[in-house]
Amino acid sequence: MNKPTVLFLCTHNAGRSQMALGFFNRMAGDRAVAYSGGSEPADQINPAAVAVMAEKQIDIAGEQPKRWTDEMVEAADVVVTMGCGDTCPFIPGRRYEDWTLSDPAGQPVDAVRPVRDEIEARVRGLLVSLGVTPTHGA
Repeated sequence: MNKPTVLFLCTHNAGRSQMALGFFNRMAGDRAVAYSGGSEPADQINPAAVAVMAEKQIDIAGEQPKRWTDEMVEAADVVVTMGCGDTCPFIPGRRYEDWTLSDPAGQPVDAVRPVRDEIEARVRGLLVSLGVTPTHGA
């Protein structure tokens, strides 16, 4: 059986989608695959997102915001969008989930923590829906 593949998309690929990718990789291990991308990639990862993920012992500091590609979308079983609206790609036959989350851009760490915690819970639920038991400790 193929591993489930998920694509996390947001506008800048600097906060929400990177946090989701970090949690997904931690919880799924090698049992599922994920990518992240943005429609207008930022110059760097949001420092507050890096800081709140470090509190969970997940290092996303080495990630670089990148534009999503058609190949990423075509490879995905599930496309999770987070605030990219009409710029998000749509390919028939894919499962789509739209996660309405506050944009952590320019926000202090205290404002980003609740977004991180919501993303963690949603990633856990997504993995369960894909038949992948999330590992604990994330």
